[in-house]
Amino acid sequence: MLRAFILSLVLLPVCALTVVAETSAAETVRYRLENWKAKHIHDVAKADQLTDILKKLGCEVQKAEHNGHIDVKYRCPQWRQISPETEDEVVRWEKWLRQHSFQTERKPKPAG
Repeated sequence: MLRAFILSLVLLPVCALTVVAETSAAETVRYRLENWKAKHIHDVAKADQLTDILKKLGCEVQKAEHNGHIDVKYRCPQWRQISPETEDEVVRWEKWLRQHSFQTERKPKPAG
């Protein structure tokens, strides 16, 4: 019984490291959107949130309010990249970028 307990204490950190190694992302996500894209949004908070995200991603953004909605226009003609921490985040970012009409690529993270 004591031997099993000691063995579990020894193996626990090793197992934890293995899980971290399996879930940390080995890729970056590159993205660009050469031509302007417009989203018509009726919720001010959602328009502001989208504008903030796009600006943080380094995109050109224009926002105009008219006819009861907000137009958020954006583009990112130069390739940029993000380096998510986990593989799940890589998948989520790539999906979000594609839903917003970006061209995407996955690239291996540099060693080190």
